[in-house]
Amino acid sequence: MDTEHPEGTEEFLLPRSRQANERLHALIPGGAHTYAKGDDQYPENLAPVISHGRGAHVWDIDGNRYIEYGSGLRSVSLGHAHPRVIEAVRRELDRGSNFVRPSVVEVEAAERFLATVPTAEMVKFAKNGSDATTAAVRLARAATGRPRVALCADHPFFSVDDWFIGTTPMSAGVPAATDELTVAFPYGDLAATEELLTRYQDEVACLILEPATHTEPPPGYLAGLRELADRHGCVLIFDEMITGFRWSEAGAQGLYGVVPDLSTFGKALGNGCAVSALAGRRDLMERGGLRHSGDRVFLLSTTHGAETHSLAAAMAVLTTYVEEGVTARLHALGERLAAGVRDAAAAMGVGDHVVVRGRASNLVFATLDENRQPSQQYRTLFLRRLLTGGVLAPSFVVSSALDDADIDHTVDVVAQACAVYRKALDAGDPTPWLAGRPVKPVFRRLA
Repeated sequence: MDTEHPEGTEEFLLPRSRQANERLHALIPGGAHTYAKGDDQYPENLAPVISHGRGAHVWDIDGNRYIEYGSGLRSVSLGHAHPRVIEAVRRELDRGSNFVRPSVVEVEAAERFLATVPTAEMVKFAKNGSDATTAAVRLARAATGRPRVALCADHPFFSVDDWFIGTTPMSAGVPAATDELTVAFPYGDLAATEELLTRYQDEVACLILEPATHTEPPPGYLAGLRELADRHGCVLIFDEMITGFRWSEAGAQGLYGVVPDLSTFGKALGNGCAVSALAGRRDLMERGGLRHSGDRVFLLSTTHGAETHSLAAAMAVLTTYVEEGVTARLHALGERLAAGVRDAAAAMGVGDHVVVRGRASNLVFATLDENRQPSQQYRTLFLRRLLTGGVLAPSFVVSSALDDADIDHTVDVVAQACAVYRKALDAGDPTPWLAGRPVKPVFRRLA
């Protein structure tokens, strides 16, 4: 059934995937359990349904093999079915996965996590990032007695819960009274953040942001936020769902040397297994525990938060990162890929239109039109050519399972895509190369 990399022709079809997508939409709202995995994020009739994956490759149910980037929405950073992770998971599955009292694996995982992220003093595990970020917000409100949440307006996602979703175009179902309690500040602008904190003096419980994204933090920025939070009496929360482990084994806080009050981790932590973490200062975290005299905070309480096999996966990931220097490998692979893509785009005359951005371990690409503005139509053209060339890449986020041959093949396919991109730019209209509707942004008001 394996046809290796599909040929880059318009005859490339996915009949079984198309049928499976229809079944998905009939039973699951949106056709996927994560909006970013929806078929509206891919060119029409070119949304492969995955059969299995190994290392840096995945196979669709039509038998096509792809080099995969952004694996599991950045969660599978070691590659699919990594042997150390699989061995750890299998060992625990044979011993039982969930009990009426804590398992010894819970304390072992906590010790391993806190040894890897030494800027935190306590940790609590959960299953997804939204639970962890919302718990951090609730804890900050309880600790400060303040109602408002200040989030970074330049970061795309924090939680499925109302305090964040109310700020997006998909705010249907969120009461206005809830939405009004969330305010926003721009990334990198300390003066604007201080003005916000002054305007809502003694009302802001926390500042929550990703410490870094597609650009490095300006010099002194994170330290400046730390000082602002201290001066205005609010809690500083770093969302390290993406930066955790990809920036350093200890996250962005370990790399940049600025310690938040609370931080949240996930994605790479389980290499695809469901595990997230809320970590931070003991005096804050203990408010959700039993060894304090104040009002109790319902911090995190999840039936499956301490599944033994997911925590075993996390421990295997942490060990692999430290022992094998995974973060450095991610950066090296990303640098090779970014250089190749930029050279290919420049050679085809589209270097100002196909733009690679971000830290080497977390690369994304922008597709710009004739006026150098972001374009969903040109993104569709580009994704279509990548897919038909055997590259599944909603981003260029690398996993450590990639090798030089994978990178070289990707660059070759990018060069072919850029040649078509140049033709569309010259024509002033990419429509003839789309073969259907353009891809759509996740956050939009109407389907």
